[in-house]
Amino acid sequence: MLRLNTAVLLLAVSPSLFPQTTSMTHHAQGTFKVDIQPLANAPAQGLSRFSINKKFDGDIKGTSKGEMISGGDPKQGAAGYVAMEVVTGTLMGKTGSFALQHMATMNQNGPKMSVIVVPGSGTGELKGISGEFQIQIANRQHSYAFDYALPQ
Repeated sequence: MLRLNTAVLLLAVSPSLFPQTTSMTHHAQGTFKVDIQPLANAPAQGLSRFSINKKFDGDIKGTSKGEMISGGDPKQGAAGYVAMEVVTGTLMGKTGSFALQHMATMNQNGPKMSVIVVPGSGTGELKGISGEFQIQIANRQHSYAFDYALPQ
């Protein structure tokens, strides 16, 4: 019993035995150009499939490739899409890649969009990355604001 209590006490007072991987939040921003092209073989009637190719400038220097599936009637203002893309290049000087997962809808209440880093998708110096990616479109120009964290 004494041995077990000593081990528990040792673990409780020795945090250096289990170093914490804290991360600091960073902010990146810039612009991107996007090329979206229709693809054949939609998964079901009423859905459409598209390729996504982007070129990033600003704090991200690189490209992405992905795929989107959409449904609804965008001409009537009621639609949605899901997408996955892999961004490859440098983020604030760190080289690697990471995947982004998109989910967006629009209706009479306006658009709603969520774009997050896929957990476990970071490679190279971006291994362990997490974050939220925001897309803005103004005057047909696409820009991004990216709040992210990397393990230290």
